[in-house]
Formats: sequence, C-alpha cells, structure tokens
Amino acid sequence: MSNAITTEASQGCSLSDHPHTMTVNQGDRVNLLGDDQKSVDNDTYQVIGVDEEHDRCWVRRWPLEAKGSPVFEISFNQISTIGC
Repeated sequence: MSNAITTEASQGCSLSDHPHTMTVNQGDRVNLLGDDQKSVDNDTYQVIGVDEEHDRCWVRRWPLEAKGSPVFEISFNQISTIGC
C-alpha cells in the first residue's frame, strides 16, 4: 500500500473569492477619493504594495519628488485607478 500524498500547486488566493471587485497591482497609478467618492485632488499616486486580504495598499505621490515621496497606507475604497 502506498503512502504517497498528492498535492496541487497553487499560489495566493483567487480574486473571485474575495469580496472587493477592484484590481490593484503594484506600480498602478491611482487618484485619491473623498467620502463622496469624488477625486480629492488632481495628484497622481503610485501603488507600491498591495494587501488584498485587508483591502489596503501603500501609495506614494507620483512622479517621485527629488527628496523622495512619503509612503502611506490607504483603503481600496479611497482610491480610483487611472485609465480604467
């Protein structure tokens, strides 16, 4: 009798299993939204990290400033992707 165990290789989780519908990827450009879901300003921000499990991402102002651009965390429902 064989004790072999078969496993299927998979990575991450399916976006269809997740409650949010927005697709945000590292490197995407986004605008910030206010409580009324309208753009807060005309500034562009770059996504530098994504936490799909908690519906959050980390962004910084784009283009980068000469002295660097501060990074901050923001909820998916507070951003709008550019070009979508």
